Amino acid sequence: MRVTEIKYAENCETYQIHGGEAVLIDLQIGDQVEIIDVEGDQKCSVLAFDTKGSSAINSLNWESAPNSKQSSFVYDDSSNMLKAILKFNKIDTDSTDTAELFADLSPSDSRQNFQVDADTLCVFDAKGGVMPVDQQSTPTEILINVTRANPKSIEDRLPEPLAKPLQDFRVAHSSAKSYTVEAGQYIQIIDVQGQQCSDFQAFSVEDLKNGVELTLDPTVTRSLMLSSYPAPGVHDKFYNQNSEPYIEVIRDTVCRHDTFGLACNSKYYDDRGYPGHISCTENFNRTLSEHGIAARKNWVAVNFFFNTNILECHTLDSDVSWSRAGDSVLLRAVTDLVCVSSACPDDTSPANNWNPTDIHVRVYDADNNFSQGIDFRPDPQTIPTMTKETGFHKNTSKLTRNFTEYNGYWLALDYTNLGQIKEYWQCREGVAMIDLSPLRKFEIYGPDAEVLCQYAITKDVRKMAIGQVVYTAMCYENGCMIDDGTLFRLCENNFRWVGGCGSGGKYLRKIAEEKGLNAFVKSSTDQLQNVAVQGPKSRDTLRKIIWTAKTQTTVDELKWFRFTFARIGGEFGIPIMLSRTGYSGELGYEVFAHPDDCEAVWNAIAEAGEEFDICPVGLNALDMLRIEAGLIFAGYEFCDQTDPFEAGIGFAVPLKTKEDDFSGKEALMLRKNSPQRALVGLELAKNEVATPGDGVYIGKQQVGHITSATRSPILKKNIALCRITTTASEIGTAVEVGKLDGHHKRLEATVVRFPFYDPEKTRVRM
Repeated sequence: MRVTEIKYAENCETYQIHGGEAVLIDLQIGDQVEIIDVEGDQKCSVLAFDTKGSSAINSLNWESAPNSKQSSFVYDDSSNMLKAILKFNKIDTDSTDTAELFADLSPSDSRQNFQVDADTLCVFDAKGGVMPVDQQSTPTEILINVTRANPKSIEDRLPEPLAKPLQDFRVAHSSAKSYTVEAGQYIQIIDVQGQQCSDFQAFSVEDLKNGVELTLDPTVTRSLMLSSYPAPGVHDKFYNQNSEPYIEVIRDTVCRHDTFGLACNSKYYDDRGYPGHISCTENFNRTLSEHGIAARKNWVAVNFFFNTNILECHTLDSDVSWSRAGDSVLLRAVTDLVCVSSACPDDTSPANNWNPTDIHVRVYDADNNFSQGIDFRPDPQTIPTMTKETGFHKNTSKLTRNFTEYNGYWLALDYTNLGQIKEYWQCREGVAMIDLSPLRKFEIYGPDAEVLCQYAITKDVRKMAIGQVVYTAMCYENGCMIDDGTLFRLCENNFRWVGGCGSGGKYLRKIAEEKGLNAFVKSSTDQLQNVAVQGPKSRDTLRKIIWTAKTQTTVDELKWFRFTFARIGGEFGIPIMLSRTGYSGELGYEVFAHPDDCEAVWNAIAEAGEEFDICPVGLNALDMLRIEAGLIFAGYEFCDQTDPFEAGIGFAVPLKTKEDDFSGKEALMLRKNSPQRALVGLELAKNEVATPGDGVYIGKQQVGHITSATRSPILKKNIALCRITTTASEIGTAVEVGKLDGHHKRLEATVVRFPFYDPEKTRVRM
């Protein structure tokens, strides 16, 4: 069951639920409540009960009662989460009334408000269920803002415990506490009010018994983890000087720390003009003496919730911390440990937002099995969510432990007993399957859906046939890119957008609102997950298991950039959407299914492909495939300061043939007429691979930089994509890739045609 997200502000608590979810909130007299239908067309029920469990719907004083209707509650129609809430709170629903909010096709950002006239238990139930792949009934987000008449203090707003704590204590500001944990137990360190640094160290209990005081070590940890600090996933452990792991990072809601700076000490404050100021070092010495640990003048420490950075000029800089009230890190002890946590006393710098506050620590039993995750924050306004597992994770997690966080989900980098080279060749020569579920999907429908899409993207939507897919760019008014993606035309006024990020959906809704369009844009990523089936044998694999109705296009009939609705396993099998698209440069397809069906979908494809030695492909091999095919990637080939021409997809901007206006058109016409940069292919002369970000030079002058690079197994060359000044973009131009500082080491390279592999795209059209 998904955990409902909560965000706290000054006097306001914000609760986030999605369709099919419910939340119970304890309200007091005078509290103000606002319910928001964020994306539109999302219904929500409100139930209210007094302290005896009787219906108290009349205690809700609605500001806009005409927009809500009251009716008898029907228990059988409620969600599993709502039933669980009612059962746990022993609420009798026989004579319960409910307020039904938001009519059919309510616009995005619709709001309902009420004030509480008596203390009430209020349950909010967002309606929703499974979205069939050929429909667009996706359940979406409801926000509940509660403004308290008598606000709780921030200290009272600690996040709910993850389980029953074994230890639960406060580290008062400007102090430190030591504590003992056993192997396997979990340590949750919580920033109570936000922007408060907490230093952490640990010692092996067994070593201390033998008189050995080894601590977590920065050099060893960074060398073994290949990163500045460990994070949930593969590189997740802190080590001591003997390369022994002490701590594993399980969850991190901040995702930005300075680890292994010194804990503040007397010299730090003396040099800043504050002699005698209390320090974390003194606090460490005081509390660790209880365990017989010798005092030190300097303590190396993990500085959780602190925000420092090494600048390009190689200086150390610090700023106000990123952490917010209730942010935390969850650690797991690898061995029996003595730990110490501080609440840093520094009020002389931005380390603690100039105002030291408390830290809270909870320890949980080793029997718990907390999932690993990082809080994903696509933008500052969004309530963060912990890293999710895709619908195919049950399948992929049996084949590898090498996962990375991508776009808020866990995706495999490579697979055990395969590796990126084997995976690459299987896709080039046979058939392979790739979990691409984190791609963002949005359902676009309504009378003005075509008008909206025609303005929002660069391709000409009016020329799209039902069942067609177009690859296109989505641009801001200044011509710079929001995203690239594919648009599917399901019906006359029904579309589906599949892109790399959530910004595309938000921009679509913004346009619809500004232009007064009767169109809805609803997130469907969590209802529609996709696996790419790629390679010369992909068609032979899928034709074994795909059933299509007589009115639908068959696998053999499906042309490039077309899609069909089908089933796996016969007429009554698993419903899917099958598109002839991909990201590999090979003949390929993508299979879209509901997450509940993904495990069975993967198994069916894997079984059908056994004849051709089908294997999974991770992100490492996928990167090799897409670079060879000249396919661009957000954050590498483009960003919000790059136009489609600079990103190498000028073919997606039909300025001459698309007569209608679209977002960024005027700016793009100017940019095309006066290009400054272009995306080109580079072929490196020697056997050393370039790195994204490397400068590209002609003599002393830097003329561009590497956006992506790989060693191409099939071409037997080192290749790269490069954004370069147009004056140096001609094929055959000799350049150099700068390593180190760009001048002390150079790699000879030549501008070449790209795509590097199959430039005429004959293979994808087979």
